[in-house]
Amino acid sequence: MRRIPLVFALALALSGAVHAQAPAPAQPQPRTAPPATTAGTASITLAAPPADWRTLDGQHVRIAAPLTLAGTDGLDRFGELTVAFDGRLWQPSEVAAPRSAGHSQIAADNAHRRLLLDDGSDARDPGPVAYLPSGATLRTGMVLRNVEGIVRVDAKGTPRLQVTRPLVLPTLDRPAVPVVPGNLHVAAFNLENFFNGDGQGGGFPTLRGARTLAEHQAQKAKLVTTINALGADVAALMELENDGYGPQSAIAQLVDALNAARGAGADWRFIDAGKGPGENPIRVGILYRASRVTPVGAPATLEQGPFGPHSRVPLAQAFRAGKGAPFVVVANHFKSKGCSEATGADADQKDDQACWNATRVESARLLDQWLRTDPTGIGSSDAVLLGDFNAYAMEDPIRTLHDAGWRDAFAVAKVERPYSYVYNGMSGRLDHALLSPGMAARLRGAAEWHTNADEADDLGYRDRNEPGPWRSSDHDPLLLGFDR
Repeated sequence: MRRIPLVFALALALSGAVHAQAPAPAQPQPRTAPPATTAGTASITLAAPPADWRTLDGQHVRIAAPLTLAGTDGLDRFGELTVAFDGRLWQPSEVAAPRSAGHSQIAADNAHRRLLLDDGSDARDPGPVAYLPSGATLRTGMVLRNVEGIVRVDAKGTPRLQVTRPLVLPTLDRPAVPVVPGNLHVAAFNLENFFNGDGQGGGFPTLRGARTLAEHQAQKAKLVTTINALGADVAALMELENDGYGPQSAIAQLVDALNAARGAGADWRFIDAGKGPGENPIRVGILYRASRVTPVGAPATLEQGPFGPHSRVPLAQAFRAGKGAPFVVVANHFKSKGCSEATGADADQKDDQACWNATRVESARLLDQWLRTDPTGIGSSDAVLLGDFNAYAMEDPIRTLHDAGWRDAFAVAKVERPYSYVYNGMSGRLDHALLSPGMAARLRGAAEWHTNADEADDLGYRDRNEPGPWRSSDHDPLLLGFDR
């Protein structure tokens, strides 16, 4: 296991954290120096990041310390990779509460360990990057060694290394499907805008997601591979097209495809909420395997306050597995962090929680209040909240739910430093599983399948369309195991 940096441990202590936004990444400052050639020998060898990169500006250096690939966000647009000394970079508000001393420590640690690998060009969308092998497949977390280049520090103090020797990439190491104990398995997965046009092969490009029928078919194949491989009995899904429940709806055709791929005995079904839920172009949904669980009673939705106009309407459904105790699955998708139309308390408060945080906090408060009324009418408090809450683990919305008694499944399962999303070179969780006390007692394990967050964008269905589940979405699916 990688050593935890001292500042990371200090931040945890300062924040009291027990758990391990998406504004656009800052555009790079102009780089006026031309890229260095591969000729020459590095004059300086670094075993650790310097205290001040500006003292090395213009120097040819070799980095003897291993560098962890932290993010690929800037590769296609700017020819950049984000790397880090001493392991991944973490979203500060994943690890420490915003406005805390621990949060500041994590941010400072990120700034100290972070470095941009640069192609030395000012070109937008540069195409093939000279320092990478042709057709390179990159995964966040892979380790790069003996990187060489010319140090350049821009006007904002951001250090870059204009790479002078092609990178030698390690053997690609991808994770197998997680095996989670328990005899009842529940999954959650943000599908990244699964739209199916008119459901008859036309209607493309869609409002979101696939631009052509071929892209839609490729997207669907990736999602089917991912969902079926998880082996879940119930799956809460986010970013489904909100187009009803008829045979040509996105949810119905996804279930048809899941069953077709499983073959004989396939038994996927979907919960029909009757309408919507909500008027947003995307919605949540719940799928289940009829041979494994049985719905109990009718589904319930919450369409008030921020749900509908901003946060997507939550969907709750009770189930029973065999003769086991009933339990409720709640699919959620809170308002995103983008700042369009955000004003007042929802504007960016410069506390690392981005925009619409007040709306997400109110969504969390109302969600808890609603579930205390037993909306499904089963008389049981055993419930699991699943989905994309658009908040990292120590941000206000998730802390609001913790304070109300909902427990982080990954903390209960003692999973160290979980993550489901990589943005701007930092890892964290927007996707959560929160358990009532009764459901926490039934938990036997939790895992994320890192099929997506670590993979480069160009492996998705719109570009290279790497076969299999890789980059089927921008979020990783999660899987929980419970006792019935």
